[in-house]
Amino acid sequence: MARKPAPVRITTATRSHKQDVALRQKRYLISMGIRTLCFVLAIFSMGHWWLWVFVGASFFLPTIAVVVANANSAPDTGGPAYFDPDIAARAISPHQGGQPPL
Repeated sequence: MARKPAPVRITTATRSHKQDVALRQKRYLISMGIRTLCFVLAIFSMGHWWLWVFVGASFFLPTIAVVVANANSAPDTGGPAYFDPDIAARAISPHQGGQPPL
């Protein structure tokens, strides 16, 4: 089945609430997955110096994950380009005003 093409954006509005929540959940789950991995690696690295690195990471990552997940998301920059007309190109020259040049 062919995928539908992405719709053309004609507004600078930000993401919908549903999309914002989904993005926050994804960031949180990735952070907690890294935390779980650090905890498992800490268990398997008993007796090594890097045990404390993994324990520290698994201790601080939940706080960091919550702060990052609940932070205001960056504005969605996928909107249309702003139109900046070239005023000089549209200006009427003195001899185009209906009278011949002198």
